Amino acid sequence: MTARMQELAAEIVRLQDELDREIEKRRKALGWELKEKIGEFEFGVAAAHRRVRMGVVKFLGGATPAVLLSAPVIYSLIIPLAVIDAWMSAYQAICFRAYGLPRVKRSDYLAFDRRKLNYLNVIEKLNCDYCAYANGVIAYAREIASRTEQYWCPIKHALKMSDPHQRYYQFLEYGDADGYRARLDAFRSRLRDAPDAKPTEPGGA
Repeated sequence: MTARMQELAAEIVRLQDELDREIEKRRKALGWELKEKIGEFEFGVAAAHRRVRMGVVKFLGGATPAVLLSAPVIYSLIIPLAVIDAWMSAYQAICFRAYGLPRVKRSDYLAFDRRKLNYLNVIEKLNCDYCAYANGVIAYAREIASRTEQYWCPIKHALKMSDPHQRYYQFLEYGDADGYRARLDAFRSRLRDAPDAKPTEPGGA
């Protein structure tokens, strides 16, 4: 990784931290704070939320036929998602243990906190849980896949990739044959040694 690329990577991390601070400011403005991974609202805010909750009958009455007919198709995706969830968990339990790699903590990617929002009715809460599970499983699988890629093939593509995972930015340049042979073990060692396996740069470029 060149010096300029390292600067850009550091800037991405800095901007993420700045975004987190702005999100925290917005949380306080909305009257809630995070306590032990659970969002808690001030009493008055929670009461106001309950007043704007839409009843299930009214909610379903306002749904279009297209929405009602497509709902079973949307929820049918739960089957392949559950298979992916179970299969990826089994995969890393077997393969990561064999490679000596830290396993991805599944609970870091699945959050079902939106069900506690009082302005959502039971169907909206179910929808939120479904979306949380779907996106959480995909993020969980992506992290497992990214660690696998760092272990076996930490090489960038020649073609531009849309929204690659964070590890990708530290991979070797396409065509860097000497770097691949010289630094593959370093990529693997960094992955093994990182307690939380966050992306790290294995030496200079």
